[in-house]
Amino acid sequence: MEQPERVQWLKQNTSLSYLGDDALNAIAAAMRLEQLDANRQLVVENTSPQAIYFLKSGQLETCQTIAGSLSQAMSLLPGSIVYLRELLLDLPAERTSMTRTDCEVWTIARDTAQAIVQHYPEIGQGFLRQLAAELDAVSAQLVYEQERQIALRPYLVPRVRRGIIGSSRYAVRLRQAIRKASGDRQPVLIFGEPGLGKDNSAALIHFGSQDRRQPLIQINCDTIQASGIEIFGRAGGKRGLIDWAGTGTIIFNNAQYLPSPLQDRLLHLLKTGTYTPIQKENSPPPSVQRCAARIILTSEQTLSEIQRSKAIAHLIKMPPLRVRKADLEDHVGYFISLICRDRGLLKPTVDPKAIRSLQGYDFPGNIAELESMVSRALIQANGESILTEEIFWSESTKTRRFRLNLLNAYPMLRNVLRSPWWPDRLNYGFTLTAFAIVVGLLFLGPQTRDQNIALNLFWAWWWPIILVVFPFLGRIWCAVCPFMIYGEITQKISLWLFPRILWPWPRRQADRWGGWFLFAMFALILLWEELWNLQNVAYLSAWLLLLITAGAMICSALFERRFWCRYLCPIGGMNGLFAKLSMTELRAQQGICSATCTTYQCYKGGPEKGEGQETDGCPIYSHPAQLQENRDCVLCMTCLKACPHRSVEFNLRPPAIELWTSHKPTAHEVALLFLLMGAVLLHRLPELEQRLHLSFHLENFWAHGLASMLALAIPAAIALIAHRITQLSYRSSKSGLFTKLAYGYLPLTLGGTLAHYLDLGLTEGGRVLPVTFATFGLNGAHLPIAVAHPAVLAFLQGVTLIVATWLSIFVTQKIARQPIWRLIPQHLALFGIGTLLWKVILV
Repeated sequence: MEQPERVQWLKQNTSLSYLGDDALNAIAAAMRLEQLDANRQLVVENTSPQAIYFLKSGQLETCQTIAGSLSQAMSLLPGSIVYLRELLLDLPAERTSMTRTDCEVWTIARDTAQAIVQHYPEIGQGFLRQLAAELDAVSAQLVYEQERQIALRPYLVPRVRRGIIGSSRYAVRLRQAIRKASGDRQPVLIFGEPGLGKDNSAALIHFGSQDRRQPLIQINCDTIQASGIEIFGRAGGKRGLIDWAGTGTIIFNNAQYLPSPLQDRLLHLLKTGTYTPIQKENSPPPSVQRCAARIILTSEQTLSEIQRSKAIAHLIKMPPLRVRKADLEDHVGYFISLICRDRGLLKPTVDPKAIRSLQGYDFPGNIAELESMVSRALIQANGESILTEEIFWSESTKTRRFRLNLLNAYPMLRNVLRSPWWPDRLNYGFTLTAFAIVVGLLFLGPQTRDQNIALNLFWAWWWPIILVVFPFLGRIWCAVCPFMIYGEITQKISLWLFPRILWPWPRRQADRWGGWFLFAMFALILLWEELWNLQNVAYLSAWLLLLITAGAMICSALFERRFWCRYLCPIGGMNGLFAKLSMTELRAQQGICSATCTTYQCYKGGPEKGEGQETDGCPIYSHPAQLQENRDCVLCMTCLKACPHRSVEFNLRPPAIELWTSHKPTAHEVALLFLLMGAVLLHRLPELEQRLHLSFHLENFWAHGLASMLALAIPAAIALIAHRITQLSYRSSKSGLFTKLAYGYLPLTLGGTLAHYLDLGLTEGGRVLPVTFATFGLNGAHLPIAVAHPAVLAFLQGVTLIVATWLSIFVTQKIARQPIWRLIPQHLALFGIGTLLWKVILV
């Protein structure tokens, strides 16, 4: 190529066309053509280039290696000038250059090039002008990027929260669908129920694609302006998010909430890839703009119009968690690992029973609800190494029906229950002393019930009153129980004398064996009461009270809080059983607890927060939002005092409703139920002996003991026979059915026990004044008494038994949810037991 041709080539193909002919002729004269083979290295970065290179033909590549990252390569086209900048500014090479194919390259030696530049200053001046123009362009681009970052920052999704967890076929299909959608830039619609993480799946598609370095923004369609300016921009004014996103990805989250006009605009965008900015008033129509961004829609329902338009290339349906029960254990393990790592906690294991319990729940809130549930469980576990079934709790619509919150209906009641008077001042100001006086009178006073006021109060007053209270206030006696008052005092004094860490509760063992322990304790107490006539021997009744108190004190010295009350107390077991029939309950609003509360002071205790008072937490480790039944709530109102969010409720409800809604039957409770029913017959052995026309030889200790055990077993035997007849009649072999239906006998158990103690309450209870005088050796024969007429007593006992029997039939039907004719054997058993109680109780 001759020199004039070189000059012409420089003018047409290089960036030196601004030079005059003299400068171009000088450069063309100095150019030497070289043939270079492929993969030949010309110059290495950070070294001084020895020539300027003009690429005539072939493929040349330059790359710059940055520490800790991959090399950034750039391919050059023919006409490119390499290392002119380094020559003019006397700098080392910034980039390594290498031929990728066979190339033809014009070269000018370094010394010759420097001489030409010195002789023709216009070369340097022109380069500086180009450099200034490039700097202006870079500055403009920097300003644009800054504005872009400010505009996109509220919408940016920086990373994926998590992958697709699990190995079920649903998880595998979802991964495949996401992987397929990541392979192109076509529109995507992801739909499914709330709480599935649809936006997270959209992020997986973006960060799994070739556009992963571009911005990902998320627009919540339920909060955007109806005009659409935020998305499409205004003509000649504000840019829209589509423009700012560039070649990134836009997620329209919850697209079902888009206003209709914007749905039409979005549909047009999906069909054509173009959009029109919002028009200003009295201005010409704006020009059509092309959308470079990828569009992903998420929705909680199908978008029929958009789907019918066939504008969506990838349609992904997210499976709900209830059909992915096989992945539930993996999800629980993942959330536990994630939360423990973030909070610096030791990772606990999960009891398999807890997983099975969770798999029986449908999770209407899906993965979001499960994550919240796991987070609450870790807080509630308080460092335990095993997460048990009871600390996983969920929203239940069944427990919210037919309730009236008495704390809202009667604000004064809230003030009373939050005051120091309930129950602390009552306990430590009255019950503590009164109990000591009662025990002292039982030991030191006369030993018969007609002369000892303490014995009279215990048998003729306490029993009838507490039985009447159960249907109204459940387990409220435990809030003022003297046994645990002395247990708490023992705990405080022992910690003061011997500072130490109390043992945590052995929950798994206690859940398994605690119920049977208190059943055995109650059975022994009943036999002791019958065989040694505790009802009419004061000092033996005192020993009974002291033995229960000793159990509470020993457990309080060893374990945290009220372990005895929760698992081992026989009186507490009875109270918890009958509390299921109560028309009131203490619960919490689970939505507030899960969304607002982070400290769980009602459960763990803590300092004053908001309107919440400082407390030591629930004495029997029950969370009010977790409660499904009244058994584990003693109405101490600690949670009401501690809660800063007004979440705790004291509800009026249909009596016994938990038995057919949220109740979980257990074998040891059923055993205690029939034991208590048998206790009525035990207390009426002479009457039973008379009605059956038998002789039990009750004067003989061993015969009396055998007859007592048989009396205790009669109700259970009748119930088991009836259940077996039902099984044989309808060929039913469902396991656990007897345990479930046995709670239908609970109203009759309470009614029979109350009918028995009405005899003492309405006859001997009214002799409280003369008995009080007799206790202190005074003559009280002249004092008034109030004794029910035998006819009145018989009427009340009969009504109690009749109402209790029919309530048992009603509760049985509600629990079973079966036609009445299928339960005829159990209903006949109820009538049979009710008739038997009638025969032995009514005077």
